[in-house]
Amino acid sequence: MTAPHTVADIPTPALILDVAAMQANIERMAEFFREGACKLRPHFKAHKTPEIARRQLAAGSCTGLTCATVAEAEAVADFCDDILIANEVIGADKTARVATIASRGVDIKIAVDSHEGLAMAGEAAATAGVEVGVLVDVNVGMPRCGVQPDAAAELASRVAETPGVRLRGLMGYEGHAVGIPEREKREQVTRDAVDRLLSAVSAVRDAGLPCEIVSAGGTGSYDITGRIRGVTEVQAGSYTLMDGAYEKLDISFRQAFWVLGTVISRPAPGLCVTDSGHKACTEDHGNPDVDGVEGASILFLSDEHASITLPPESAIAVGDRIRLVPSHTDPTINLHDVIYVLEGDRVTDVWPIAARGYAEQRR
Repeated sequence: MTAPHTVADIPTPALILDVAAMQANIERMAEFFREGACKLRPHFKAHKTPEIARRQLAAGSCTGLTCATVAEAEAVADFCDDILIANEVIGADKTARVATIASRGVDIKIAVDSHEGLAMAGEAAATAGVEVGVLVDVNVGMPRCGVQPDAAAELASRVAETPGVRLRGLMGYEGHAVGIPEREKREQVTRDAVDRLLSAVSAVRDAGLPCEIVSAGGTGSYDITGRIRGVTEVQAGSYTLMDGAYEKLDISFRQAFWVLGTVISRPAPGLCVTDSGHKACTEDHGNPDVDGVEGASILFLSDEHASITLPPESAIAVGDRIRLVPSHTDPTINLHDVIYVLEGDRVTDVWPIAARGYAEQRR
């Protein structure tokens, strides 16, 4: 794809990336994990962009990459030989594709929290003549996937007996803690969650079973979870680009991407409308913030429009560009095909968001 020359040439709505800010975030996180036993397994789902993942791996301190879907794992398997799909993989097609990745020499691991899911994974791997790693997924307090801590050893024992798979360890995600604004409360909830995970680890090891990997953490808790003895890796992702929700925390990473829109209407002194609605910017964590326009805020998003309130004396005019800070990185990235890479106002590259959408349906 031919890159536009400057920001003014980018067709909107579009994602734009400050590559220097992103690289500073990557280096900062890598530096944190150079000390201590715990390492980083960056979460690819936050950006779904191979060029960014390559930079994360190159910065060091990484055990490999985390992915959320089989399609994401397929997108990184050409340049990463250690992948965790931190999610349950259900269905014959998907488990067969995991086995195919393993057949390429990739150390691939998946999360399992049920006998049914384990059986599917084992059957696909055994049929392909490969071995797939398994992390037993433990519920550490967020009402999502995972077995209760006191059930982890039983499922781990079942994994150890299942042909085609190998027990590699346990994982848990303290997603209910990572966004808590108050540092003291966030730390306490995080430690309580990780204690639940480590209690399951102890039970698995007491049963004589291997548990080499203990995987947890996220951007909001990386410096808490990443220093708890017994956790071997942290699955942070959003730190790379950041968003409005994480920007409110005390984690000191720089905002590195925005949704760029064009003012298409100036219907009243206190209002402008851009072409960057919720088809370009999600609002699941709240409205985006308006960047660089003093006194401006989002009134609401509709399909193709962002209605923005302005001070009545604002000089914003039709044709001007306005940047929005998304409240949530991952789903906003997933709305776009490419991200425009900037050095200042100059466009230096256009990176495909290779794993956006559901590639399973495009195969």
